[in-house]
Amino acid sequence: MTNDKAIQAFWNDFKKRQGITHNNYQAWAFGNTPEMADKLADLVVKGLKTATTSARELYEKGEPLPQVGEFNMILDGSGDPVAMTRTVVVETVPYRLVTWEHAWHEGEGDRTLAYWRRVHEAFFKQEYAEAGRTFTENIPCVCEVFEWVQTKHD
Repeated sequence: MTNDKAIQAFWNDFKKRQGITHNNYQAWAFGNTPEMADKLADLVVKGLKTATTSARELYEKGEPLPQVGEFNMILDGSGDPVAMTRTVVVETVPYRLVTWEHAWHEGEGDRTLAYWRRVHEAFFKQEYAEAGRTFTENIPCVCEVFEWVQTKHD
């Protein structure tokens, strides 16, 4: 569920403030529940979450991978915009090779690699099961690092 009017208004305001003339951006929420989306969006707003990880094999056919330089509108669990970020790094690595540094930038829990592995393994196992696939530690992960650009209330 997204709030299309709020998304468009936030994008138009962002474009005006930044002097942008294009409409190239992605609008999305983290995770797979409204509660997770709220929690992780709040970490972005607080400046703690500057990275995310997705399972490459679970992208829809034709769905583009994140691209360096693109703008991302982060949505909360209700589909409302809360922040705008810009992607600065994208790399695909096996799950087992995701680094402590990336885990730190994800900003979740105690920010350790052990915590990151625990919560992401559970998340990916569920996502893979729902897709009729099996999670392994060799799945390709898209590791994205972003910088905060603006929040809804700036």
